[in-house]
Amino acid sequence: MEAGVGPPDAEGAPSATRPTRTTSARDLRTALKAGAPGDAGAVDDGPGHGGGSARGGAPRDGTRNVGPSPADAPTPAPDAFPTALREALGRRGLSLERVSERLRARGIAVSQATLSSWQRGRSQPERARSLRAVEVLEEILELPGGALRSLLGPRRPRGRVAPARGESAALQVLGKDSVVEKALGERFRHFNQATGSLLIHDVVTLGERGTLGNLTTTNVLRASRAGADRALFVLSFDDEQAEPLDIRVTSGRLGEATYLKGLKSLVLEIHFGRELAKLETTVVSYAVDVSPSREPATHYERWSRANLHEYLQQVFFHPDALPSGCRRYFRDQVGSPPRGQRRISMNDSHSTHVLVSRCKPGVHGVAWDFGTPE
Repeated sequence: MEAGVGPPDAEGAPSATRPTRTTSARDLRTALKAGAPGDAGAVDDGPGHGGGSARGGAPRDGTRNVGPSPADAPTPAPDAFPTALREALGRRGLSLERVSERLRARGIAVSQATLSSWQRGRSQPERARSLRAVEVLEEILELPGGALRSLLGPRRPRGRVAPARGESAALQVLGKDSVVEKALGERFRHFNQATGSLLIHDVVTLGERGTLGNLTTTNVLRASRAGADRALFVLSFDDEQAEPLDIRVTSGRLGEATYLKGLKSLVLEIHFGRELAKLETTVVSYAVDVSPSREPATHYERWSRANLHEYLQQVFFHPDALPSGCRRYFRDQVGSPPRGQRRISMNDSHSTHVLVSRCKPGVHGVAWDFGTPE
């Protein structure tokens, strides 16, 4: 599962200077002294679950395009591959039995039933062995290289409750070229695929001027395969005046802290202390103190690319900076318009919270107003 925090739709590119890498909170404070991120956001991720995003600043209600750019190639039509396969088979006059035999002669076992399912559009090649079969099919059917494979659409979800996983699932929520993708680089392709989040608890603490003061996250992770020993977490900031002052890992060990000034993002690698067995769980907890930003924070979001068992967000306000109202909301994708907005109350401790069970993929957020009550 993945968990992520931070404004993945924030603009900017990595700094031209080499990112600062530290392994202790003291070193990080020294390294970050010269540069400031913005209002804090955080991303923590594990296989099968989604990431979250914590952000200060006003919500961007769908004003930013986070989908593919016009220059990107369009997604193939759902029936493009089966149609092309049927037409190629017809031109060559080959039966499915004969094609299966020719594939087997080249060391690739694909049954007639599978070929029939492909040409009818009931399933599509997705695994490495099947994709190799498509390449050989192009040779057998005398088609240009890539003529069939280029027509394959995105991977199809399997099962009714299986969580979406991997890079494509994250892109569905984050959009292409997000801050998270830029901050992780090549690591984004395998972002926490060895673990999955089960439960996430975020605590957001605001200061006396309503600016972000501290982010604390507890993440219960489960290993999807044996050998998992670490996870990546990304924290992003909206306001350039905000600055991560200190990092405390209370469960786990900080292995890396990389601040990317141009992206206003902090990448944390936290080690579990040992390798996990398959399906074994572990708990990661960390806290980040943030210097005051220019403007009061107005919301906090967490994105998730797959189902979470449970998500709890608490927001604590300073007695001298109490909001006039709070509300919860949901976004299908980072940057898309919020929906399902509902007012939530504060208690005597000047805090509010949202508890969501069986969270579906998307963006879960809490927003508040410091203006005059409606």
